[in-house]
Amino acid sequence: MRHLLVLAALGSAALFNAAPASAEWSFSSGPVPNAFIQTNNATLELQCDRIRFAPAGYEDSQDILSKRGLSLRFMSDGQTEAAAFQLGDANAMIELVDNYPVEIRLNDMSDYNFILDQVAQNAALNMSMIDQDVTYGIFDLKGSGRAVKSLRASCGGSAQSAAASTPEAPEGVVYCGGGAVQRVIEYGLLSQPDGQWDAIVTVNGDTLRAMTAYSYFGNAQPPAGFVVALLGEDRSEFLVFEQNGRNWLEFGDYTYEQCN
Repeated sequence: MRHLLVLAALGSAALFNAAPASAEWSFSSGPVPNAFIQTNNATLELQCDRIRFAPAGYEDSQDILSKRGLSLRFMSDGQTEAAAFQLGDANAMIELVDNYPVEIRLNDMSDYNFILDQVAQNAALNMSMIDQDVTYGIFDLKGSGRAVKSLRASCGGSAQSAAASTPEAPEGVVYCGGGAVQRVIEYGLLSQPDGQWDAIVTVNGDTLRAMTAYSYFGNAQPPAGFVVALLGEDRSEFLVFEQNGRNWLEFGDYTYEQCN
């Protein structure tokens, strides 16, 4: 991932429309290790493998989610931007959790380590709208170096990217089919769900997390043989069926039959 490093003197009025939040960084060892800063109206929390940001209002969280992006701008002082990182669908998964905090999981742990390095060594962090000078929150990074050091020591080797830590699908029914693109699809239910993700789906060797939905059709009568819907983190939808010894799966416009 190409990191955008910018060393330039910028007028503080051009970058900031508010002063950095005055608060101290802290570290909590458990049950989930995290380095965090909490102000009167915003919270930033760094965990072993993800970022949680609660801006001042729910509408800001919704805005970040709808734009599928967030810009991190690191200031070495009040006027100089030392580094910046653009978060979006290309390098991270962005979702809302626990009412309205924004949770960000980096696909590449080296990107997350870059962000932690910048938090630890700079003076302020501007959380802003991607590609625009609209600020969601500004955090003072005083004391962040100690907090990040404690976080890394606590996480040890367990800090992994979401992609790297995804388990392999257990052996089960394999589905084959498709149109111009032939696919081999398999899914498995996780014994230890990862938050809302309680299943994984493998398509042509690529694995993604999914959540199960047993009431996918709401109050309507489900089709005969319906077992479960698998809602992928990339917004894909897989419908699993079993009836009279036949196993099949519907994905997009195609039906995939058992092939193992």
